Amino acid sequence: MAETPSTFKLEPPEGLVASTTVFRGEVTLHTAREQLLALLTHLRDVQQFNQLIDVTCTDYFPQEPRFGMVYQLNSLPRNIRVRVNVMLSEHDARIESACAAFLSANWLEREIYDLMGIHFDNHPDLRRILMPLDYQGHPLRKEVPVTVEENAFSFNRERIDRDKPYARE
Repeated sequence: MAETPSTFKLEPPEGLVASTTVFRGEVTLHTAREQLLALLTHLRDVQQFNQLIDVTCTDYFPQEPRFGMVYQLNSLPRNIRVRVNVMLSEHDARIESACAAFLSANWLEREIYDLMGIHFDNHPDLRRILMPLDYQGHPLRKEVPVTVEENAFSFNRERIDRDKPYARE
């Protein structure tokens, strides 16, 4: 019989999981960043979650804690997935690297470092992976205001062309 979220038994050591959420058949474990590596190691060694599928980061600006780290794990023997969620403050956006538990976290963490600015302690090769080396900032953070350009139609084309900043010779 395949495991489902209702039959999913985790039983981690005391203090590793702050809370557990089951929503639409998906299990999410919420933990503190200090406990992340211990929880990932426990899930890998004891619970047979042998595959790190993805690591992502969400910017919840202007809320605090601002950043949400999400680790997606898969258990091939048990045919079940689990999500691990860690919230990070804007003023201390750093977390222990998951490379010690899963080598596949290497490039995923480099991407998050490059695009979101989260620093991963003890990462084997933490440097930019997508943006140029001289690029200032992190493009996926919600700090830059969104600008809107009005679409030109037959009724407003003249006004838009008149107000648009074209290059002059």
